[in-house]
Amino acid sequence: MWRKALLNMVIVVFVLATANAHDLFLKLDSYFLAPNAKATVRLMNGTFETSEGVVSRERLSDVSIRGANTQVSSVEAVSWRNEESTALMDIQTGGAGTYLVGVSTRPREIDLKAAEFNDYLEHDGLPDTLEQRRKRNELNKDVRERYSKHVRAVFQVGNTLSEDYQKPLGYPVEIIPQQNPYALSVGQSLTVLCTLEGRPLPNQFVIAGWEALPGKTQSMNTRTDANGLAIIKLRGAGKWYVKLIHMTPLSDPKLNYESKWATLTFEVRDLSQRGGRRVLRLRTK
Repeated sequence: MWRKALLNMVIVVFVLATANAHDLFLKLDSYFLAPNAKATVRLMNGTFETSEGVVSRERLSDVSIRGANTQVSSVEAVSWRNEESTALMDIQTGGAGTYLVGVSTRPREIDLKAAEFNDYLEHDGLPDTLEQRRKRNELNKDVRERYSKHVRAVFQVGNTLSEDYQKPLGYPVEIIPQQNPYALSVGQSLTVLCTLEGRPLPNQFVIAGWEALPGKTQSMNTRTDANGLAIIKLRGAGKWYVKLIHMTPLSDPKLNYESKWATLTFEVRDLSQRGGRRVLRLRTK
């Protein structure tokens, strides 16, 4: 009996973990790279710490890289390989500057049981949709959802700051930094612009977090203002993410919701523990 109970408990934990493992992030081993060097970008399909499965190239509608004299706008132009449950992009940096890499996926559809859907609304940052289901007495209603994911990472090459980090990529939803993350340090704030189809997204629930130590992530949440802007206090050094999910109810009899996911990743260094401030130069046009 105890073995059966233990097995059932393990299954429940696994199901909940799987239900919560929805996010997509672009993650580098280090976001500080040398000019004219090779680097690897990991497509984390699951959580910020663990990828639960490889994203196939057929699912990708766009891969973009911007920075210095580098410009890529093609899935085929990037070298891909798989490492267990993670898809990897091998890229080559050019001259010094602040680089942007983005990936956009094609829409897919999924059937979810009511409890599973409610759990993901609660834990993945969709309190408004969950409250809407409560008010409509739909918490016991199974759903079919169309979803797509649109992610970006900003990394620093060499010691020259540039403005490529703030370029829109034309994705359905985007999180765009309004300051260069590599001009900021711990204790300062980063403002991000959240957009839907290129327009500011007001009152959007946003989650931010950072990996202070490998495998240990702290998080916080906020909302955008009327202009689609959210302020993120950089509370600690480490690899950071900002994420949002915009979900819309649909009247289609075969489809209940459409969600569009966005993430942004970058890294913050604690300069006070490195014996002084890095010398970064702002590139002028």
